[in-house]
Amino acid sequence: MNLGRTLFSQLISFVPDREFRRCVARYDGDRRLRGFSCWDQFLCMAFAQFTYRESLRDIEACLRSSPDKLYHMGIRGRVSRSTLADANERHDWHIYADFAQTLITRARVLYANDPFGAELRLSAYALDSTTFDVCLAMFPWAHFRDRKGAVKMHTLIDLHGNIPVFVCMTDGNAQEVKILDQLLPEPGAFYVMDRGYLDFERLYRLTLAAAFFVTRAKDNLRLQRRYSHPVDRATGVRSDQTVVASGSLKRYPAALRRIRYFDPEHQRSLVFLTNNFKLPALTIANLYKSRWQVELFFKWIKQHLRIKVFLGTSQNAVRTQIWIAISIYVLVAIVKKELQLSASLYQILQVASVTIFERVPILQAFQPQTSGEQFNQFSNQLSLFDL
Repeated sequence: MNLGRTLFSQLISFVPDREFRRCVARYDGDRRLRGFSCWDQFLCMAFAQFTYRESLRDIEACLRSSPDKLYHMGIRGRVSRSTLADANERHDWHIYADFAQTLITRARVLYANDPFGAELRLSAYALDSTTFDVCLAMFPWAHFRDRKGAVKMHTLIDLHGNIPVFVCMTDGNAQEVKILDQLLPEPGAFYVMDRGYLDFERLYRLTLAAAFFVTRAKDNLRLQRRYSHPVDRATGVRSDQTVVASGSLKRYPAALRRIRYFDPEHQRSLVFLTNNFKLPALTIANLYKSRWQVELFFKWIKQHLRIKVFLGTSQNAVRTQIWIAISIYVLVAIVKKELQLSASLYQILQVASVTIFERVPILQAFQPQTSGEQFNQFSNQLSLFDL
């Protein structure tokens, strides 16, 4: 008797499997199949993300406990710790990176009109990086310090929906500012960065590409004021000036806009630099404040996805795990939007973790339940508190 699909199968049904097969074929991922395909690997790693599995042995034990459900999950290969470890080492991580970009493109369309802190309808992105501490003896390629290793994840998120659009993994020694060389600027878009990305030569490339940037000025930065514009000090804006970089004219020959803003919440003064001269100064300040969304994104994925403990020690295994984790994050965002769920991404993951094998309609699983027991008003059982 058909009792319906499991919740895991219903979630995976939102994955465009045809696009996944194209990514696999692009890199000839199933050339050496060995009974465990890239799709099997993706499903096992997705199961680990949904159910908070911490090791390959943990994944093996949980999946083997329900062998009759593996077929309905779409897993055709034999699940074992060694097979999954071998797949993480051998299957090209570019397969999962390209597939994640497919999901990202779909999610960005769904969240294109979502508002964020600044009143801005144009595309806006926040760029930053975070590190994952690892053992240097087990990850010899992840150089950071003499006796410490780290993996650094550089991420550019779309502030409309907090969807990651660019992710690059490096060792801990990589400089953040060099990531600007890998970005393809979008004309008319805003790129919000902290002062670690302040490099006039690289920022001028954004200007030449008709893109805008907002960043913070360093304390020792020397700028020459050309013009001062009127401001409303009641908004927190203290000054709005047109400046030029005195010692870096060759690297940034155009004018810059410097805005001084007093943050009443933290009682500190901030200085912003931008190449946009049309938006109000307060909008620029609010736009930089929205950069905090990328910090919240890092905090969220570290708390609710399985990326702080890696299931393999090679670069390929680490990148595969991170890209599949990002795919699950974006997949949940897609499910939330397309089904118009009121539950948050955190709530969806929590409910999925305990009902992943349940045969319950997906809308019923994620809709808020009323607390308290519901009684039938026509029940013939007497109420204890009837008067």
